[in-house]
Amino acid sequence: MIMVLRWFLILLLAAFAGKLISKIKLPSILGWLIVGMIFGPHAVGLMPQELLDAQWYKIIIMWMQCAFGLMLGTELVWKKIKNYGKALVITTLTQSLGTFFFVTLVFAIAFVIGNVPVYLAFIFGGIALATAPAPAMSIVNEFHAKGPVTDTLMPMAVLDDVVGIMVFFSVNSFMASSVSGGSVPLYMIPVMIFLPLIIGIVTGLPAGWLLKKKLGRAKTLMVLVAGITLTAGIGWFINTKVLTGIALNYMLMGVAFSAVFTNMADEQRLEEITGWFHPILAVSLLAAIIDLGAPLNYHLILGAGLYTFLYIAARGLGKYFGARFGAGLTKMPDTVQKYLGLTLLPHSGVSLVFTGIACASLSARPELAGIVQGTIAAAAVINEIIAVIAAKKGFELAGEI
Repeated sequence: MIMVLRWFLILLLAAFAGKLISKIKLPSILGWLIVGMIFGPHAVGLMPQELLDAQWYKIIIMWMQCAFGLMLGTELVWKKIKNYGKALVITTLTQSLGTFFFVTLVFAIAFVIGNVPVYLAFIFGGIALATAPAPAMSIVNEFHAKGPVTDTLMPMAVLDDVVGIMVFFSVNSFMASSVSGGSVPLYMIPVMIFLPLIIGIVTGLPAGWLLKKKLGRAKTLMVLVAGITLTAGIGWFINTKVLTGIALNYMLMGVAFSAVFTNMADEQRLEEITGWFHPILAVSLLAAIIDLGAPLNYHLILGAGLYTFLYIAARGLGKYFGARFGAGLTKMPDTVQKYLGLTLLPHSGVSLVFTGIACASLSARPELAGIVQGTIAAAAVINEIIAVIAAKKGFELAGEI
């Protein structure tokens, strides 16, 4: 009970800090992240590791990850997407694979000089290509961003997750075969991508049939909450009882669930649904960002070395110029070409998950696991603060705030 009260107190403090930060024209998410770091296990400890590891807490965060998937899924209107589908896929590939190859190249050179096994460079590339959608989505949510950059970013966040899972787990599986450590078998990678989507579609169909009807606010919210709970519950059961060796993406489940009913309801009804759901979405984003900030150790900023700064710079350049190249190649709007890359810099949630998996695969080589863990953990703290400001600036320069 005390842990629950502590968590509620942190949520209130973060909401207040977000309001203060917004007074100086910075996104509220920066306040949420800082509160997560300050009160997390590495600082004040009001939100200790015991809380982060508690089963009830993990289940709530899992539900909220599924819930904020609705922010992306409700933008996946098929009529809109097919207008720039090819451009979207090409730009996603250039910015994600471009980042993978550039970061891998930079670290391969650094590791040859530093006499570190070069295969480790591919792990850094695999971790770097993923984007954490929650920070950028919270900025869109807070500032009501609308325009070509926002319209491109929403579906791209979903595709980027899919590409990230494919590349990272493929690289990690090959690397694990070079050292004596476990990893996800290659045949499980399609399962990790498609199973969350299938779960979301299965639960989204009956929800869509109900939601397209003219229900009132209370009944609409009941259907949404029940649908999210069922979706997350099925995912949790499969993840903990059936396929225990893999980690399913709950946000992708929420995306698939909401994309189904989005394309079943008419535009006016969809606006009604999203408007009523907005308070739940806002709390889900707040909790998810605090959860993202809590494990970050601010002490690592002081100990950040050359590899950390190489990683931040190489990833930033890969994302920005990869997005710019793809958007230019496919003749996307000028603002998308110039500023989309800035909105793709947030990273830490995904990077820390991938880092944990990579370090488990490197358990037989603790000195290599230490390089990965130290570099990415320090980069997560520094990059996330820079990335949130850069993402907000990207929307601002694009004229979409």
